[in-house]
Amino acid sequence: MTQRVESRLMAEVDEQVRGSDATGRSLSAPARGVAELPVRRILVVAPQPFYEDRGTPIAVRQVLQALGELGQEVDLLTFPIGTDIAIPGLRIFRSANPLGFRGVPIGLSWRKLFLDLPLIASLRDRLARERYWCIHAVEEAAFPAALLARRRGIPLLYDMQSSLAEQLTRYGPLGLPPIHGVLEALERWLFRRSSMVVTSAGLATRVAERVPEVPVREWHYPSAPADSTPQAVQCLRDGLGIAGSGPVVLYSGTFEAYQGLPELLAAIPAVRLRVPDVTFVLVGADRANGLVAYPGAASLISAGALRIVERQPREEMAAYLALADVLVSPRLYGGNLPLKIFDYLAAGRPIVATDIPTHRTVLSDERAVLVAPGTHAIAGGILTVLGDPARAARLAAAARHYAQTHLGWSRFVESVETLYAEVERHASIRRG
Repeated sequence: MTQRVESRLMAEVDEQVRGSDATGRSLSAPARGVAELPVRRILVVAPQPFYEDRGTPIAVRQVLQALGELGQEVDLLTFPIGTDIAIPGLRIFRSANPLGFRGVPIGLSWRKLFLDLPLIASLRDRLARERYWCIHAVEEAAFPAALLARRRGIPLLYDMQSSLAEQLTRYGPLGLPPIHGVLEALERWLFRRSSMVVTSAGLATRVAERVPEVPVREWHYPSAPADSTPQAVQCLRDGLGIAGSGPVVLYSGTFEAYQGLPELLAAIPAVRLRVPDVTFVLVGADRANGLVAYPGAASLISAGALRIVERQPREEMAAYLALADVLVSPRLYGGNLPLKIFDYLAAGRPIVATDIPTHRTVLSDERAVLVAPGTHAIAGGILTVLGDPARAARLAAAARHYAQTHLGWSRFVESVETLYAEVERHASIRRG
């Protein structure tokens, strides 16, 4: 993110929570004269397992719940994997599963790409059977949706949870300059084909810099309830085998390479040297990446310094967050803000995070200890919090206050209503 944009975001906190367009104009409240959204049928296309407790499906569920509260009729077209959920006005349609897959790993995989093919066929079928007012397409589903929406004169809302061009360049030959240039061109094509782009926090600047004429907003998702009981926390502590009252440093999220977990694990010995009874808990492992996926993890576990926990249902995470004395996000790179940061803020615990532009979209020096990516800096940040209880308390209080003030559910519902009103306005301008 450029310094200019970052300064504006930090100075105008209330506007950043609910988004701004490419010019910096606030989109946090409906424009004057915008009435309540009329009831129309919306097609949401989500190329993920739904529902599962993981990043993008959690985000999609929150949007669907908000649309339900706004009285909208929504059809969700998604992968043939996951658990059905009941939301007012929602119908769920699933694409075919010719190979009988029972799961899809997080991130890019051949399994995900294969399931995208029947999803495209189902999208074409849905549009032939039903008249939709708008297509809300998530991630790569926006490419076929852009072609089909244009043919039918339907507005397209591109939900950019991550930059596909940025992600794909990290896969071997896809990162070569000629191929990277093609990926960037395809992304710009998609931006121009969209009535509006809504991005994860941290990505709006990428859209504005590449295609300034396209209206863009950022998601700032509501934080999950963070309250837990002392009894639940003690039960969890006992279950993890954490004896005594030593501090706990907790990470939650995926175990993908960009999350910085090798650097965090390498920081543990330095922290333990100063605070011998500290325990690190990493939540989010799965069978695809292995429970002990990094060098040195096994020895840290055997020494009692580390616990690695499989991915947990979201309703269980309140106790994990309440268990923590420090919450960490050692992420190395990536333009999109992870959902866990919203929950970290609501938890009312001091946060140590890497000082990258993505984190800066909602974190500041008043709400977190921001450190350079790397083992020594991460260890230093954790020790700073553990060694200064007064500062830790100030950071925790400021984080929770920010979440309570800016990341409540009702504000999120209002932002969804505003978003769709903006989609309608920009689509009308294009038609005119």
